[in-house]
Amino acid sequence: MHQYLFFIGDFPIRAYGLVISLSIILATGVGYFLAKQDGRWHDHIVDMGIYCGLSGLLGARLWDVFFFDWDYYHNHLTEILNVWQGGMAIQGGVTLGVITGIIYCRRNNIDVLAMMDILAPAIILGQAIGRCANLLNGDAFGCPTGGDFGIIYPSTTLAAHVYGSQPLWPAEVWEGQLDVVIFAILLMYRSFQHNKGQAFSLYVMLYCTARFFLEYFRGDYNDLVLGLFKSAQMTSVTGFVLALAAFIFLHYKGKPHMSR
Repeated sequence: MHQYLFFIGDFPIRAYGLVISLSIILATGVGYFLAKQDGRWHDHIVDMGIYCGLSGLLGARLWDVFFFDWDYYHNHLTEILNVWQGGMAIQGGVTLGVITGIIYCRRNNIDVLAMMDILAPAIILGQAIGRCANLLNGDAFGCPTGGDFGIIYPSTTLAAHVYGSQPLWPAEVWEGQLDVVIFAILLMYRSFQHNKGQAFSLYVMLYCTARFFLEYFRGDYNDLVLGLFKSAQMTSVTGFVLALAAFIFLHYKGKPHMSR
């Protein structure tokens, strides 16, 4: 686990930033492959990768700042963009990234639902790689295992600052692994006839389910909303219900997904 790969003078090259950049590049590459395989719009994928990737980073940061850590950042406004301190909420990244993608599609006369279906596997693959960045940076960490097993983070990480040398559940590792499973399920789902928008709805349902249960092992924040669930769990429940409703509606009222 290395936060810093090397230094150029006094400037650190951080593993977190490098792996996050790699996740965007590889997700864009997979998206290009899937779009070219589908036969439509592959010439737009690189531009979408840039716009959606940058907006996703902004959304991930602002979501974390305002929904999870505002108690700290409202007194440290100059640190809001210090992403190397930890604090990137994937739900905010996906939300703003998807909104940006929808705007791009509408401006370029691209079928929004069809494009969302095409790119769903690429998005979850990017999330899986992004969790490797969290592990290397020591954020998005788990809560104490209560035993002598688990991850012990270096003293320079946020996890160690919060819990010291206690072994923690590998929450971010498990999420990355489950994201790969979801990636495979979405690829298999492409082999079956479905209506436009259903593949993306399935992606949202699967990820929200995984994230809801993994939150019980997360230790980076523990505040409960209405005394019931963590904020990410509430978001997951909302996302799952909306995606399930969309999946059912599209099953009966949607149009078949037809590639060229």
